[in-house]
Amino acid sequence: MTDNRPERILLPSPFLTGGLPLSEAIAQRRSIRDFSSAPILLFHLSQLLWAAQGITQSKNNLRSIPSAGATFPLEIYVIIGENGVETVNSGVYHYEVEDHTLSLHMPEDVRARLADAALGQDWISVAPISIVICAIYDRALVRYNVRGERYIFFEVGHAGQNLYLQAVALGLGTIGIGAFRDDDVRELLQLETNVRPLYILPIGKPA
Repeated sequence: MTDNRPERILLPSPFLTGGLPLSEAIAQRRSIRDFSSAPILLFHLSQLLWAAQGITQSKNNLRSIPSAGATFPLEIYVIIGENGVETVNSGVYHYEVEDHTLSLHMPEDVRARLADAALGQDWISVAPISIVICAIYDRALVRYNVRGERYIFFEVGHAGQNLYLQAVALGLGTIGIGAFRDDDVRELLQLETNVRPLYILPIGKPA
């Protein structure tokens, strides 16, 4: 049988112990707008994605952030620039939570166009990667009706803060961006109509 799945990249297993103490990461957390164009390691990307949405206990499918009613509405996309991640081609990738892999979504460096859709915030075009947090609202709304929208916003905040702190712990920096044209980002990333982009976080080594 032919395997028609998109290209998959197996991510290194995340480290669950050690690293910068949490209190130090909180104290050092800042919003970074000036990035080096130097690539990040695949291990760094793995750790960031795990912090945002990774599984922490496979038996009960527990994740790194709380999700109301375990509805898991979030979907994570990674924009990787040319030479943005060592050993990984540029493109747009989807984070496959269940097996901690990346699947190729689009084989194209779209950072400059993403910066334009984000109202000209050019640090997106310089940072080696950006993580775009999206949500499928129906997953939460079916269970919680309109209240589910609030729970989705809580969850995006949890993921964003984890990314901030994990970036600091890895010697990287990020900034949370909410100012962008939703429809332009959705069209650029070729997202399904039920997938709504909510948060963009460019990540890289501080300049």
